[in-house]
Amino acid sequence: MMAKTPQSIFVCQNCGRTERKWLGQCPDCSQWNSFVEERYRKPSRSVSVGFNGSSVVQPFNQIEPQDESRSPSGIGELDRVLGGGIVPGSLVLIGGAPGIGKSTIVLQAAEKLCLSGSKVLYVSGEESEKQIKMRGERLGIAAENLFLLAETSLETIFAKTAETKPSVLIIDSVQTIYTETIESAPGSVSQVRDVAAKLMIYAKQTGTPIFLTGHITKDGSIAGPKTLEHIVDTVLYFEGDRHHNHRIIRAAKNRFGAANEIGVFEMTDRGLVAVVNPSELFLQERPANAAGSIVTVCMEGTRPLLVEVQALVGGSRPGTGRRMTQGFDHNRASLLIAVLEKRLGYQLSGDDVFVNIAGGIEIDEPAADLGVAAAIASSLRNLPISPITAVFGEIGLTGEVRGVLQSHDRAREAKHLGFKKLIIPESNRKGLERILGIRIIGVKTLDDALEAIFSDV
Repeated sequence: MMAKTPQSIFVCQNCGRTERKWLGQCPDCSQWNSFVEERYRKPSRSVSVGFNGSSVVQPFNQIEPQDESRSPSGIGELDRVLGGGIVPGSLVLIGGAPGIGKSTIVLQAAEKLCLSGSKVLYVSGEESEKQIKMRGERLGIAAENLFLLAETSLETIFAKTAETKPSVLIIDSVQTIYTETIESAPGSVSQVRDVAAKLMIYAKQTGTPIFLTGHITKDGSIAGPKTLEHIVDTVLYFEGDRHHNHRIIRAAKNRFGAANEIGVFEMTDRGLVAVVNPSELFLQERPANAAGSIVTVCMEGTRPLLVEVQALVGGSRPGTGRRMTQGFDHNRASLLIAVLEKRLGYQLSGDDVFVNIAGGIEIDEPAADLGVAAAIASSLRNLPISPITAVFGEIGLTGEVRGVLQSHDRAREAKHLGFKKLIIPESNRKGLERILGIRIIGVKTLDDALEAIFSDV
């Protein structure tokens, strides 16, 4: 007797796992209340067809190389995170919180592309054409080759693209689009996965670049199945703080360029304006002669970035002091505090220690270790650090200062912004002082680094 085919299945909206009955917690991703009932769809047994319309096996050395001639978007910071420009046939996903500026940046990019002669089709599943027109007029946009379409059906969108034949297609947002071949609500795992897959095939077959905007969940990841990020060519995260004017686009994945590249923008009443030198933006309000403040040099992709590290060490009630961080990993800060206590004899166990990366930016590379440790030591000893001093270096558990990558680029950026003294790992010092002409001090241990930092105080 054959098993009865279920009429519906339950799909986890976080990871895509399917079950025949509802479960409170997903066995794969451990999310609670994430299963949603969907209409059962029998998997297709048809053989998939390649992007060129055939499934012929071809030898590697006989395949003609693809011409990846990039076209500029007209926004320099966006081109930076894309790897130098827009690649034909690429599928780019831009994720971010509501109101962060996703629709603004794609609308501004659409205008720039139209001015360069491209035809852009802007499809919105959340706003009407009049609402987009109103926002565009506020941003000062006036483009003749920009076409608007308020639609959520993917089949209708493909029919309109066949009529207009756009050079660039923008979908805002992918969670609002649905395909009629699936009986589930827009935004569900099945809908988002199939819509993205069909858009990817369309982009590869026609060579049309497609920009998708996407919502994010509470934990900051893009809403929908994880396969969505695997399908697209580039994943960009739009970051920012409503208390700051600047916005950051970070490349989490890029098949055509370097990942972890960032672009910095400033939100104004005329839209997003690219920030050419973000280091000056993050250092412009740095206090003078304040204990607990130091500048460290980080790398975001291929861009060196100078940021201010602030620390505050204060007395606490009897017991274990609190450890709080903003813009820096909490566990990493606890590790550095332990090294200061064990290797240098600092008494911090009963004190509250607060670490902040000024400007709302987040740092996740080990080269910022020396700056965080120096800021904590400066606050504890109540000794200000010279404003012309910058540092970078990784700190090990034995108190050693380890070398980091791209030290030349870091040092050049520090010199460009007027810093005269640079404390770096000894293994990175070779050749830097002769090239840059500024005072370079190489250190091997954290004790040596703090001695060099406070020698001018």
